[in-house]
Amino acid sequence: MHADQLFQISSTLALIGWILLAIFYKTLWISRALIGTIIILMCLLYAWLIAKNFGGMQPDSFGSLDGVAALFVNREALLAGWIHYLAFDLLTGIFIVNNARKNGIGIALLLPCLFFTFMLGPVGLLLYLLIRWARTKNYWIDVE
Repeated sequence: MHADQLFQISSTLALIGWILLAIFYKTLWISRALIGTIIILMCLLYAWLIAKNFGGMQPDSFGSLDGVAALFVNREALLAGWIHYLAFDLLTGIFIVNNARKNGIGIALLLPCLFFTFMLGPVGLLLYLLIRWARTKNYWIDVE
């Protein structure tokens, strides 16, 4: 399968995951279902792409911005980077939903956070953390 096809498949899977997360945000099973299916598929695809392209990585590739940029000249390595974003942004969305449920934060405040996490990752997480802080008056996150 070509990188362009894998890009479309992984992007579609991520979108499906985000839609399901937004629809079923109140349910306890959605996190388990998404991690056990979409996230694990992305992890497997990522690991396969990295293993397949590992020979092109130099030991100092991560030591400079130019080194990291050189990694992404290869389309499959670029795809692996994209899948990395998709998987971790969705995992962040799952965290947000679970934490919002524990703190009684409703969908009206949650949807913008999920949208921005889907589109801009850390911006959505920051928005959620600010909302959670304002609602709970507690800066620290309870991760249990």
